[in-house]
Amino acid sequence: MTHNGNNEVRVRFAPSPTGYLHVGGLRTALYNYLFARKSGGTFILRIEDTDQKRYVPGALENLMSTLKAVGLDYDEGPDIGGDYGPYIQSERTELYKQFTDELIDSGNAYYCFCTEERLDTLRDMQRRLKQPSMYDGKCRNLSQREIEDNLAREIPYVIRLKYPRDGRTVFDDVVREKVAVDNAQIDDQVLIKSDGFPTYHLASVIDDHLMNITHVIRGEEWLSSVPKHIFLYEALGWQAPQFVHLPLLLNSDRSKLSKRQGDVAVESYLDKGYLPEALVNFIALLGWHAADDRELYTLSELEQAFSLERINKAGAIFDIEKLNWMDGIYIRKREVSDIANRSRQYFLDAGIDISDQVKYLKVIDVARDHVSCLSQIVEHARMFYDDLSFSDEDRDFIRLEAAQRIYAHWIEALATRTGWTKDDLTSLLKESMKELALKGKHFYFPLRLALFGSCHGPDIPIIIDILGKDEAIRRLSYCQTL
Repeated sequence: MTHNGNNEVRVRFAPSPTGYLHVGGLRTALYNYLFARKSGGTFILRIEDTDQKRYVPGALENLMSTLKAVGLDYDEGPDIGGDYGPYIQSERTELYKQFTDELIDSGNAYYCFCTEERLDTLRDMQRRLKQPSMYDGKCRNLSQREIEDNLAREIPYVIRLKYPRDGRTVFDDVVREKVAVDNAQIDDQVLIKSDGFPTYHLASVIDDHLMNITHVIRGEEWLSSVPKHIFLYEALGWQAPQFVHLPLLLNSDRSKLSKRQGDVAVESYLDKGYLPEALVNFIALLGWHAADDRELYTLSELEQAFSLERINKAGAIFDIEKLNWMDGIYIRKREVSDIANRSRQYFLDAGIDISDQVKYLKVIDVARDHVSCLSQIVEHARMFYDDLSFSDEDRDFIRLEAAQRIYAHWIEALATRTGWTKDDLTSLLKESMKELALKGKHFYFPLRLALFGSCHGPDIPIIIDILGKDEAIRRLSYCQTL
């Protein structure tokens, strides 16, 4: 039973605009999106910017553009509107005040006039005694007169939740199943800060109710906050949504995935040339798997296959090797022209002239076999554009009498006509090996080194087809001068 009365699934991704979109945030957004699409529901973007100290200019625009770049189109949000706006919490502060007054009147919240100094001292003492860090309830039972006096004297205050001290809170979570918490462990959460802004706890509960959110799908770190949220729903006479808490993302050493350990910004992966569709496919499998254990999915296939019941409890390892493997497969499966378009900027940034489109497409087709993201493609294409440089060891190899015979033979043969096809070049290979009485690496290594800059690489006909006859002759002739 959902609490909006009409059984339509409504879910939200509610990030704070504090910088880049974390890969964990993308997974939360993706699971919300997939669940909405699978159930014919609505996916909402809501911005939780009530912590003004952490606000980063430009982060909101960045969040929205990143979600669109990876194909997660939301149905309601700050830039497209909807029936439940505004979708930015700092524009909804009047609503929070109204419900806070209601909580105070019903005795479920209270004014707290404790100074920061007192709270710091309390926390220090609790730390020394190895006790959990919690408010001690000093202002919990102030008389109405004391409250009015303090307000009249304009003493700064926060508003706290008056959480019951005894009993237990038991709730259901789709992933964790039944969860029970002793109420004595729950802090009297701050609901309204001294700057007048609500905390996450108050604002998210009010917004989730007013926006008819049916399922709250978010990271496991919020699991411990659920009892406070349930208490708020009950205190305001509302029905709570269903809760779905996603497993942690872990580094390969099973520590929590964090900025200190490496790249966690989605934009960083996109900038490096990981394909958005590969990144989405990879992230979908961090904590969820389909019944048939497939690895490769398009977004529309994920929309069909996804279910909340198949989300794992255990933390999911962010395995960069697997992402590299998967992205490499995507790069090789896409149309060459598509990969060429997506790679263009990397070549321009490297100062490489790719105006010959026919050559450029051939280069991409060869280079993409060796990369796991597009930013690597220039390094595997450079040898087709730049003059080759040789080590002393290479030069000694090039100067060998057998190598020089190969170069002279090929310069003469290539010059005899224009319009060499790959088949012609394959025939020429066989003929020249017979004529020069050389085979295997004794023949291929010197030729490939002169044309490509390395003894290992693509087949000779492919290299010459890309370079063109004139450039091939120029490179072979250069090797006669070393």
